[in-house]
Amino acid sequence: MDGVTLAFLIVGGCSVAVLLISVVVGDIAQFAVGADADGPFSLPAIAAFFGGGGFAGAIAASAIGDSVSTSARLLISLAIAVAFAVPLTWATLRLASTLMNLRTDETLTSSSILGAHGVVVTSISSATSFGEVRLTVGGHTLKFNARSQQPLPVGTPVYVIDVPSSTSVEVVSTAFDTESE
Repeated sequence: MDGVTLAFLIVGGCSVAVLLISVVVGDIAQFAVGADADGPFSLPAIAAFFGGGGFAGAIAASAIGDSVSTSARLLISLAIAVAFAVPLTWATLRLASTLMNLRTDETLTSSSILGAHGVVVTSISSATSFGEVRLTVGGHTLKFNARSQQPLPVGTPVYVIDVPSSTSVEVVSTAFDTESE
């Protein structure tokens, strides 16, 4: 293996190694300088440019072989490396931007639990004792300790009227009451 190909392979390999270390350990630039670079000078963009360019240059240098002088092979390989690295960096920036701006569900708060519908899974025997209810909030099934002013048996549909703590709710039955008619 000649020096031109080896140099491009070293550049590509070092870039991939830095990217892997940053994924495992964290952003190296933030550790070293305390800065958080974004955009075209982010670590993924730099690694894509030098890593992709290094490997593309190595492939080009190896494919050209000894048919031209070393300096001509270096310049041709460098041009091919840059021609490959620029679109790869652009694609990396687009992917990183898309992933960072991905919509997510809002954080679950007591106001998002208030008004939720559910069902009693452990009976609530009195106003002072706790039972358990299963609620569906934002597409997630959650289980909470629950209190109610009247006893509620297992399977009773309920509605949350208060959230006294992060693990408990106060509920009322939404079951149709046939005794009052």
